[in-house]
Amino acid sequence: MAHIQVPEGVPGIRSLVMFRPETGKHLYELAQVLLRGESPLSSAERELIATHVSTLNHCKFCASSHAAAARELYQEKKDIVDCVINDVHTAPISKKMQALLQIAAHVQQNGKSVTEADVAEARKNGATDRDIHDTVLIAATFSMFNRYVDGLASFTPDDPKAYEEMGKRMSTIGYVPPQP
Repeated sequence: MAHIQVPEGVPGIRSLVMFRPETGKHLYELAQVLLRGESPLSSAERELIATHVSTLNHCKFCASSHAAAARELYQEKKDIVDCVINDVHTAPISKKMQALLQIAAHVQQNGKSVTEADVAEARKNGATDRDIHDTVLIAATFSMFNRYVDGLASFTPDDPKAYEEMGKRMSTIGYVPPQP
């Protein structure tokens, strides 16, 4: 049960946005820009970063929902998502993504944990300044989202099917509700 009075049965951040739509609107817009806006990183890669950070933060709702979206976006390569969740170091991803996920993991711990060596490794493997920037911003934002969802104990479904539906919706329409 959530720590505050939110609509019952509405999962995760959605219930919190319904509680405070004037702030939720901006959070959704930020997620839309970060995960679906223009970027040299694919939407699947950006969802994978969000999943990785949420997994490290033990935020079941965000890790499960963004993993589902990443699986949808990776399509036939969807197993990559579970490989990263289980062991990022042996996952079948590029050296560039390995380096970016390492940066994301450092941001998740403490932004000052990102070192020049981390950035140099990412650049050595083809990451641009924009790749690095977007990775850090996604990692920082999802650390906040994770703390928001878990700090208010929002409803977290146990049924994996619920996340599959969320993943389909998030991978197609994104994060900003359609305008009437």
